[in-house]
Amino acid sequence: MGLHKILKIVALILSVAGIIFLAMIVAKGDEVVQATGEGVDGYLFVAYITFAIVLFFVIVFVLKGILAGDIKKTLITIGAFLVVVIIAYVLADGTPMIKSDGTMMSESASKWAGTGLYAFYLLAIIAVGAMVLSGIKKIAK
Repeated sequence: MGLHKILKIVALILSVAGIIFLAMIVAKGDEVVQATGEGVDGYLFVAYITFAIVLFFVIVFVLKGILAGDIKKTLITIGAFLVVVIIAYVLADGTPMIKSDGTMMSESASKWAGTGLYAFYLLAIIAVGAMVLSGIKKIAK
């Protein structure tokens, strides 16, 4: 029995289990589920199992691809990403803020939120720049 067939069977079992738990949640009604959270545990359990399986296969195939490919290029790419994150961390402001629910965001959380935003902006600028440069090179040819 191949891996593909095994995965199809596991996917079918998880799908049926998810449908059964969803039907149980719907049958209990909104008020019961909101008041007690009853019936949601099984549905979440199926989601956690599915997430764990997907995460496992992603890690296995990423490591397989890294080991089969050029490790030097992979390490250079990871290093470049870390440089972008470090630059974003340096640029980020760590001022504590009030969240929408009225609680205070810590200085550290604020710093990391700003780091994420700056990293996104830097990576977006790099991506757009790479596309523009590629287009200019194609036009030049």
